[in-house]
Amino acid sequence: MDSAIQSVFFNDKNRSAKMKLFFAALFPLFTLLALGIDSVSFKEIYFDGREVTNILAIIYFSFFFWFSDSYLRKLMFVMVFLSYIGELIFCTLLEMYHYRTAVIPLYVPFGHAIVYASGYVYAHTKWAVSNDNLLKKYFAAGFALLFLSVGIFLNDMFSLIFGVFFFLLLKRKKWQNLYYFIAVCVIFIELAGTFFQCWKWVPKTFGLIAATNPPMGAVFFYAGGDVLLVKIVGFWEKRNHQSLNN
Repeated sequence: MDSAIQSVFFNDKNRSAKMKLFFAALFPLFTLLALGIDSVSFKEIYFDGREVTNILAIIYFSFFFWFSDSYLRKLMFVMVFLSYIGELIFCTLLEMYHYRTAVIPLYVPFGHAIVYASGYVYAHTKWAVSNDNLLKKYFAAGFALLFLSVGIFLNDMFSLIFGVFFFLLLKRKKWQNLYYFIAVCVIFIELAGTFFQCWKWVPKTFGLIAATNPPMGAVFFYAGGDVLLVKIVGFWEKRNHQSLNN
């Protein structure tokens, strides 16, 4: 078992930068395809495509995972379980949103990992790294305008409140563009998912805070989850290093 774990999570043997970038670049198209198949309209015209989307998400995740470096593999693997816990908290317990069925779809945790991995790959491209400072300025201005716009024109108090928390978190993380890239991927999948009616956010979060469907401020929860994700993977790597040296 230990040798298998070492081979999968601490070995870059199957790493392919080109293939990793390919799956990240394919993320928007795959998202539209997978969520379109799980959509309400697809079910009404053809059949319930939930199982097809589940299979597609797992296959896509597996290939993305296989061609990633060992660090990103650990991030993706942990993200699947961490995101499922998040679904239980935010969807089932707090009822901030709900899916078109009472059951959380199997593809969702894998989808979260794909979203995260895509943003991670975008943030580490040569272009993103070489334009780091310029991107920080454009991202900060763009997201500030986005949160203010939906707050003022759509009465999305959720995004105004959690948009502030998003920036406070970014300040602690030294305004890393990684969080912005992940946020862009999050916004895309949220817009696609709600458009296809795969899920829907409640109009008043906690019965008090007005929110649109989807609220742009949802990016804060992904960013917060990333902080925990990195700590878990860091602890994992530390324990592995200690076990190898003992």
